[in-house]
Amino acid sequence: MHRIGAKNLLRFVAIGLALAASHVLIASEVDHRELEATLHVPYKAEPAEKTSQARVFTLNFDFRYVEKAQDVSWRLELVSPNGQLVEKWHGVQRLFKKPVALKIKWAGRPDSITVPDGVYQVRMQAVSHDAPPVGASDDSEAGVEKNLATGEVIEQLWELAVGSRAAPAVPAFLSLKTARLAPQEGYPVQASAPAIGALPYTVYFANLHSQTNHSDGGGEVSSCSGSQQPLEAPFGPSDAFIYAMNRGLDILVASEHNHMYDGSSGTKTSATPTAAKALFQSGLTAAGDFNSANPNFLGVYGMEWGVISNGGHLNIFNSNELLAWEYNAGGQLLGDTLTEKNEYVSLYALMRQRGWVGQFNHPSTSSQFLVNGVPLGYTEDGDQAMVLCEVMNTSAFSVNTSETETARSVFEGACRKALESGFHVAFATNQDNHCANWGASYTNRTGILIPTGTPLTQASFVEALKARRVFATMDKNSQLVLTGNGQVMGSRISNSGPLNLVVNFASTTGQTVSSVAIIEGVPGRNGSASTLATVANHSFMPALGEHYYYAKLTQADGNILWSAPIWVSQTANTSDTVAPTISAASLGNSGNITVMANASDNAGVTLVEFYIDGVLKARSNAAPYTARIDSTTLANGAHSLSARAYDAAGNVGLSSAVDLIVNNATTQ
Repeated sequence: MHRIGAKNLLRFVAIGLALAASHVLIASEVDHRELEATLHVPYKAEPAEKTSQARVFTLNFDFRYVEKAQDVSWRLELVSPNGQLVEKWHGVQRLFKKPVALKIKWAGRPDSITVPDGVYQVRMQAVSHDAPPVGASDDSEAGVEKNLATGEVIEQLWELAVGSRAAPAVPAFLSLKTARLAPQEGYPVQASAPAIGALPYTVYFANLHSQTNHSDGGGEVSSCSGSQQPLEAPFGPSDAFIYAMNRGLDILVASEHNHMYDGSSGTKTSATPTAAKALFQSGLTAAGDFNSANPNFLGVYGMEWGVISNGGHLNIFNSNELLAWEYNAGGQLLGDTLTEKNEYVSLYALMRQRGWVGQFNHPSTSSQFLVNGVPLGYTEDGDQAMVLCEVMNTSAFSVNTSETETARSVFEGACRKALESGFHVAFATNQDNHCANWGASYTNRTGILIPTGTPLTQASFVEALKARRVFATMDKNSQLVLTGNGQVMGSRISNSGPLNLVVNFASTTGQTVSSVAIIEGVPGRNGSASTLATVANHSFMPALGEHYYYAKLTQADGNILWSAPIWVSQTANTSDTVAPTISAASLGNSGNITVMANASDNAGVTLVEFYIDGVLKARSNAAPYTARIDSTTLANGAHSLSARAYDAAGNVGLSSAVDLIVNNATTQ
């Protein structure tokens, strides 16, 4: 047996206290110990580069609190509108202690034939590994590809406009602004705006993901450089609500990390359940008190459940219980209700039982939200509970207060994976603020549609989320609403005839549309979604079975909006088996040639399609069934014109083919 003298005992106690303090500090950092890889792509070329269309792409890499130097293997690709690779870059970047920004210059197009006008995509993939000794990194293309084949790859995808192109036509979508607050000096106020007259909803703009000093947020902007020590920053939920309200938001969610109510993101064994639970309840009280005093604003106090490592963060918006998995030295649970760490099946079941709704936060396509080893694995309980997927957010540690942050991440691939798994989720875009700049780092917002005349309350907010009446926008002054046969996005439609999808867009600052896409997928297929149409008004006959559709619209300034999906169950109508009758004709042979159809049906024609030489050229969904064809898109000479008519039961009538003669004038 060895004895320790008093001096040595004091020395060991001091060392133990220092180690304990360092453990607490390290614990507060673990939940943000991950690679951050963002890509900034200028959507349009600078005026000086109008001819060449040259751009500079910025790759930002950061690995906060990393314990070892990292090698980031990255690949950057420029992809044409038809999916062809235009140019590719690769490299390996050493990363340790401080962020790195790489500038990649694209020299632009050599001519408008090899690189024609259109909307291109810039795709970055990056992965991090512990760095080998200096000089031993393999930065060859083969070495980069090998590294990208292992580990958790971060993918970022942004659009890029080359040259000029005709803007797609979009339906009129007029919004009436109603001021919610008097403008604060220097800050434009974002007012709520009624949507189109046929849809009786009011749009409220929200930031649904942020932290205060109830976990690791609330840091003073002038000194905030990362996550804060839990419970120690100066600003709490009430400070966040008033800041966001004064910056023009309608809704702010303080989503506090559920495992930091003991003052650490690790386990602080000296913590008491009483203090942790009391702090959580004080946040709910703060939100309620603030909303009572400010009825035109909604402060929501929720929680961000989970950890990043082998887990995944998700928000719970309406829980009145603190969920926990940590115990103190006395074996007491540091919360109200036990939820096992990284155990999503039982969490989803609890959320469904309690009526709670959630959001997948900054999701990854691999290693997160595992169910039976499957990333973003589906359960029926999860489908009921999870209503949103974060499609884009700004840097969690941004200190920008002028809404110009360029470090932004997009997660559309992971959200598509959730949709393909079978989750009924809408898109959201938030800021994940850890510094005291709630809603101010960028112009992105989540738009919430609440019935006009219904007060803005926690109940109406949750009801809108459950209905998935939500859109995500990078421009706080723009709105996007998708309808299917007149029903608003978020709807689940049983359909047996043609489907008419309409992309409704409005900008209160005069922004125009650069491109629009309607994306189609199959819930439960676990495959890949694809572009169905690049027009804002699209009528077609879906295949029998289950489908989801959402709209993605890019403004002329490069800002993107995502609608919530519409889910369609397409069935056959067996009670009507009579196909429409139809005949086709044309008028003119140059310029705008008019094509016409005479169609009738026992139950009514819902859609007519015109085909030239077997290729679909135009549609009409109302009598008289006519359309115009630009003759210059056809070669001179005889062509075959035919038409198809659809009824509500899905029956199809085919016309006989008739000649269409094209005679474009030629000049010598």
